[in-house]
Amino acid sequence: MPPPRPWAAKVAALAVAGGLVWLIGLVISGETGSELHAPGGVASFLGTATGLIGTYLALVMVLLASRIPVVERVLGQDGLVRWHRRLSAWPIVLILLHAVLITVGYAQAARTGIAHEIGTLLNDYQDVLAATVGLALMLLIGVLSIRGVRRRIARETWWAVHLYIYLALALSFAHALALGPTFVGHPLTQAIWSIVWAAAAGLVIVYRFGLPVLRTLRHDLRVVEVRPEGPGVVSVILKGRNLERLPVAGGQFMMWRFLVRGLWWQAHPYTLSSLPRPPYLRITVKGVGDHSEAVARLRPGTRVAVEGPYGAFTRHARRNNRVAMIAAGIGVTAVRGLLEDLPKGAEPVVVIRATTEDDLVLRSEIAALVSHAKGKLHELVGRRDEVALDGAALRRLVPDIVRRDVYVCGPETFVATVDATCRRLGVARGSLHHEAYAL
Repeated sequence: MPPPRPWAAKVAALAVAGGLVWLIGLVISGETGSELHAPGGVASFLGTATGLIGTYLALVMVLLASRIPVVERVLGQDGLVRWHRRLSAWPIVLILLHAVLITVGYAQAARTGIAHEIGTLLNDYQDVLAATVGLALMLLIGVLSIRGVRRRIARETWWAVHLYIYLALALSFAHALALGPTFVGHPLTQAIWSIVWAAAAGLVIVYRFGLPVLRTLRHDLRVVEVRPEGPGVVSVILKGRNLERLPVAGGQFMMWRFLVRGLWWQAHPYTLSSLPRPPYLRITVKGVGDHSEAVARLRPGTRVAVEGPYGAFTRHARRNNRVAMIAAGIGVTAVRGLLEDLPKGAEPVVVIRATTEDDLVLRSEIAALVSHAKGKLHELVGRRDEVALDGAALRRLVPDIVRRDVYVCGPETFVATVDATCRRLGVARGSLHHEAYAL
């Protein structure tokens, strides 16, 4: 895999920030004092501003979810998800405010009631009706993304509903150009705004659809064997072509779409539990949901579509020569792959957390890789209240932890707890790398 280029990700961030500044300047410069002082002027101005800024941020969210390689290799999936979550509420709130403020402003200008103006906008302007449908879709996505609601629905349902964000944005595009005072009568700004949207759509098409299709056709992966590894855990061995051309590093994951009835329409992330050994790949999966449980029933010959590889949980993230790795549950798969890819001198200290001995999957492989790298392996077996992994335990197991890069992988709560503990021990933020597994 090509090493990450932090400068390129910074350039992308500056471009996004520059676009936002340009948009705000465009809105401000497009208003005159007389328009602001006219009936409904202030509400209409604020409605225009919130609508454009909210739509722009929605486009940024879509680009974050597109896993553009130059950004994804620096931030990783965790980083992209964090930024996506930070931004997620703003587009919906701003676009909702836009709808309210524009309606109020137009009603004040026409000296009619709010209800009458809503009817006029929906009946007389087809673009407004389409944008309203788009807003309704955004609100639905926002409600389903609330943590309490999200936990009560299947991942497949949540994923399918999120696809409607593309439709929602498409429905909202035309009415801004047709009715927005920033664009009406301003062909240059119309052209620039159209180019921004076209560029965003192009990036989504290339990286979310085009590149996955290309790699799927190039590698022609098929299931060879499904091998039990532990309670509810299996390894899937796949065979394909040209795997030496797959730009993968140890610790990365891919999105897997198994082309059989009931699974073909959804892609799920599973980590490569070893580096490719052409013509073979391997993933190791724990059955914790409908999709992962169905993986254990796959038959040899099943064709597979892939996206990726993704993730910054790799050797390229290191700042120090030596590393520590801390994993729980199926998080050992990322550690197993990363161990195989470490350079000489890393002297890894590996801490594996499991409830029972049987849960220590890939145990012998990890032990052999740690021994070969002249490292140390610690296996903590038992319930969390019996075998603690607190600050005192980490200081005992990894005495020089503050001078190492620390890789943490496992369930979200585990990763968050260990990450906070490492920071309290003095591990630098830039030396902490994590990959959280969630339903």
